[in-house]
Amino acid sequence: MTALGVSSIGRDSQLASIVANCERGVMNAQIDTDVVIVGAGFAGLYMLHSIRGLGLNARVIEAGDDVGGTWYWNRYPGARCDVPSMEYSFGWDDDLQNEWEWTERYATQPEILSYAGHVADRFDLRRDITFETRVTASAFDENHDTWTVSTDRGEEIRCRFVVMATGCLSSANTPDIEGRDDFAGRSFHTGQWPHEDVDFTGRRVVVIGTGSSAIQSIPIIAAKAGHVTVMQRTPNYAIPAHNKPLDPAEVAEIKADYRSWRAKARDSTSAFGGYRPRPDVSAKAVSDDERLATFEERWEYGGLGFGGSFNDLMLDQESNTLAADFFRSKVAEIVDDPELAEKLSPQTILGCKRICVDTDYFATYNRPNVSLVDVAETPIERITPTGVVVDGVEFEADDIVFATGFDAMTGAIDKVDFTGRGGLSLREKWSAGPLTYLGLGVESFPNLFLITGPGSPSVLTNMIASIEQHVEWIRDVIASMTEQGMSTIEAEGESEANWVEHVNAVAGLTLFNDCNSWYLGANVPGKPRVFMPLVGFPDYKKKCDDVAAAGYEGWVLA
Repeated sequence: MTALGVSSIGRDSQLASIVANCERGVMNAQIDTDVVIVGAGFAGLYMLHSIRGLGLNARVIEAGDDVGGTWYWNRYPGARCDVPSMEYSFGWDDDLQNEWEWTERYATQPEILSYAGHVADRFDLRRDITFETRVTASAFDENHDTWTVSTDRGEEIRCRFVVMATGCLSSANTPDIEGRDDFAGRSFHTGQWPHEDVDFTGRRVVVIGTGSSAIQSIPIIAAKAGHVTVMQRTPNYAIPAHNKPLDPAEVAEIKADYRSWRAKARDSTSAFGGYRPRPDVSAKAVSDDERLATFEERWEYGGLGFGGSFNDLMLDQESNTLAADFFRSKVAEIVDDPELAEKLSPQTILGCKRICVDTDYFATYNRPNVSLVDVAETPIERITPTGVVVDGVEFEADDIVFATGFDAMTGAIDKVDFTGRGGLSLREKWSAGPLTYLGLGVESFPNLFLITGPGSPSVLTNMIASIEQHVEWIRDVIASMTEQGMSTIEAEGESEANWVEHVNAVAGLTLFNDCNSWYLGANVPGKPRVFMPLVGFPDYKKKCDDVAAAGYEGWVLA
């Protein structure tokens, strides 16, 4: 059955039709709310606001005691976004984007959390959010085309639609190391940091992991700790942030035409930084001097844009090696000890793991109170009450910081026991890796939507841009269904299979598969190795728009 595109009728007449259909009893069973949204981060907040705009009801279920999502939980020292703050913000409301004032190029966690709170208050969203509650299960009722959502407080909520707004990096991954629970000191995970200040003054701290949260927190911890021992399995690429206060004149210039500025950014592969486009040339096609000058210019500007120095760094091994060699030369310049610099220099593909953005990370290893332990060839043996043992040597610690990342993209979804048509478990369906159509929906799970789910660009983009695009697509299909009195929408099996094949084929054209990364789930023991995000935001957005314009091609509407 074909659905009418939202753009083909006026918003006012559409809203009136939606309300009328609801009053006529389009829904064929008693429901508690039209939509249950899981998660009160940026995706959940915008989804709630959008559903209200249709004249429908929604409830948000949130595990924390406030809004903010990943920025509610990630409070570790030095936590800040790696996308510039002027872009890492909502663009769907002109007043909102023009009234909010960011203070720095890269916003800190407290400032981002404050922004999330401002959005919630400005649009009166908290009244429909249930805090300190987790969704444990959700089952589809085929007789009534409804979902029953169960929570850890014993509540059961019947609704038409379920939207998972749980984020891609929200399920903390803590390694199962022997003796972990025997440690007598303090233990922290960067993704579940305490809300109160943690004082490391004079203490012996072991940091396990060297991903983004470690790279951001280690310089801050080392400034006060008695000694910091960093346990590194794989060194990471980290480009200097060169963070600074925002220039009011530059901000005013952007806000004078904010929408066009955002549109230009979102026309880029990663949906940000479009105002500094990458050169349309191979790193191999220019002279050594021109290549070096380009790398230097990108390094001095700082941030993730270094990966866009040329157009083929993630497509061509030789070009990538040229960029990686430049990076390693910079580490050698910064770190005084040549042997230590070598250990801190990645030998993997630049960009096959997410590039980090740092402030004084490599320089921190010049401090006398910081040491590095390589646990790649001699892994951590066990944790004792007094420290961490590697290769028979115990490194004594007062505190252990697990900077070990997340069960990315699927971890938070997997925590909910979803049951679809015919009693099919989503965990069973995804046992060999996640299967979705457009990263938005799953065959046999009608009216279940995923925001930035596996199979969409998500973590390879500015997440705010991807969130807005998904929320608006979901909003429009719900509006179209409700206006026409339709009950369900779900992905066609063939469309889903073809889409998963497409995502992997696109990844196969790049160098992303050339190292073990959390993009593949390689950081979680036992997780299937499948490349989960899709490369390329503009093409993906066009595909989603084309699908909607064709009456939601590839979906079954009933």
